[in-house]
Amino acid sequence: MMLATKVHHIFVVAALLVAMAAVDGQQAPPASLPPGTDLAAADAGRIRIGPGDLIQVVVYDEPTLAQTIRVDDQGRADLLLIGSQHLAGLSTSDARALVEQLLKQGDFLLNPQVSVLISEYNTQRVSILGEVKAPGSYPVLGDRNLLNLLSLAGGPTLFAANVVTIQRRSGSRETIKTALRNDPDQLLTSKVSIEPGDTIVVPRAGVVYVLGEVARPGAFVIQTDGAMSLAQAIAFASGVNYQAVQTKTRIIRKTPGGFEEQNVNLKRVLEGKDNDPDLKPEDIVYIPSSAIKSILARAPSIASSAAAAAVYQGITAIP
Repeated sequence: MMLATKVHHIFVVAALLVAMAAVDGQQAPPASLPPGTDLAAADAGRIRIGPGDLIQVVVYDEPTLAQTIRVDDQGRADLLLIGSQHLAGLSTSDARALVEQLLKQGDFLLNPQVSVLISEYNTQRVSILGEVKAPGSYPVLGDRNLLNLLSLAGGPTLFAANVVTIQRRSGSRETIKTALRNDPDQLLTSKVSIEPGDTIVVPRAGVVYVLGEVARPGAFVIQTDGAMSLAQAIAFASGVNYQAVQTKTRIIRKTPGGFEEQNVNLKRVLEGKDNDPDLKPEDIVYIPSSAIKSILARAPSIASSAAAAAVYQGITAIP
């Protein structure tokens, strides 16, 4: 009985050794990605070597070939035995494969095993400028999108426009403009990818000035998808006063050639009888009172009042 048990154990061990030998002769399958993963997107998310990065190259069992080297501004690095190689744009695994291939092709080593690590990042950063709460330079390691980076900068300020400009660092310095939608669903689905070296600019939103016989005169930021109508501007100003002459409402627009004026019957607009005109950034809406002097006020003096209102509210007025 004891003999039979030992024989059984011997066969089990033998079967395990055969199975291990079979597995050893095959290449290990790559780590599986989640179902539906875009391989191109997964590759784009890898951290890549850039100009100015400090990298460590280690060749196993060859300590004399270990080196720490900084990639130059052309994206090249001087490596032992194989000379200057262009590494910028490669992931660490791509750089490792390249070094192993060149060491083998040059008959320097029979079966080189190389490790490449980035010990100091220089280009894996993004600059965020303009109307954000904490503008500056932020690290980008791996796949990031515009919303991620804006959150790192504290988010847009109250005076931020809804259109963001992204300038790509690589290639032809492509410029991308994208809208920050007011609709949360649209905002979450419009994920714009950010690459290391990009510059994100959040400009100041346009401002409309409402002056004269309104309850709350001042400068109002255009936040409704980059547009504002006359009726909306009056609503922001909490409506007109009792003594306002609505039929003599004036829209004053500054152009390179001077001021242009448009007379509007605000009463008919608010009643829905006339079209509600769209306003442009830096437009001035002036609602006069019944006093003749107020009705005859000139555009330059009204513009000066608009500038004063903007400064009072902490908004930089157009000169």
